[in-house]
Amino acid sequence: MLLTLVIPARNEAGSLPRTVRDLHTALQADGIPHEIVVVNDGSRDETAAVSRALALEIPVLRPIDNAPPHGFGLAVRAGIEAAQGDAVAVVMADGSDAPEDVVRFYRKLLEGYDCVFGTRFAPGARVTGYPVPKRILNRIVNSMIRLLFGLRYNDTTNAFKMYRAHVLAGLRPFLSHHFNLTVELPLKAMIRGYSYAVLPNAWRGRSHGESKLKIKEMGSRYLFIILYCLIEKWLCAQDYHSERNGSNSGAR
Repeated sequence: MLLTLVIPARNEAGSLPRTVRDLHTALQADGIPHEIVVVNDGSRDETAAVSRALALEIPVLRPIDNAPPHGFGLAVRAGIEAAQGDAVAVVMADGSDAPEDVVRFYRKLLEGYDCVFGTRFAPGARVTGYPVPKRILNRIVNSMIRLLFGLRYNDTTNAFKMYRAHVLAGLRPFLSHHFNLTVELPLKAMIRGYSYAVLPNAWRGRSHGESKLKIKEMGSRYLFIILYCLIEKWLCAQDYHSERNGSNSGAR
């Protein structure tokens, strides 16, 4: 099963080489067939040039450009459209996601799940360099999502997730242009009856550049997609489950 890593990158020239090399090395060492799609999202630094140079070094890397308008969600969507794999994982360019977790998630997906979701807040997870204010806000938002949707999963906003390609096709149309895509995809997957496993994952704060997540700008965007998915759950969830003919769905 070919795995596509989608790496959205905006002004990540300092972080990208180590991130890509570490991921490629880990997957290659474990014998996992893979491709890496680096999506340059309107960078003003040398991200595009660095991506092209890495492609000469790592043949499975394909650099692409996300045409305007720019935004994290739009860059991820461009990467998904370009993906040729049977499964897709979104990985941060800043190196916050651990390559060994990509391997573990892939192995879990092979057990027959449609999706594998990461949680940074469960036994076995490792979180370093997470600012306290963001952590508090994260817990509040995720608690609200759990309450509204009746979920056990406690880290919906976590960007690190893996999906089979047919699942992503079934989640269209995508609505989010920004980081709220990280909430749209898993909520739709759960509402539409796809099976998923949850694994603890590691997360570390960036060592180069600055975070692209601007909390003040994201509140209304997160709220929009949460309400949209909630309406879909109220009105359409039974239809999705009926269409899947009683297939085994939900967390296993």
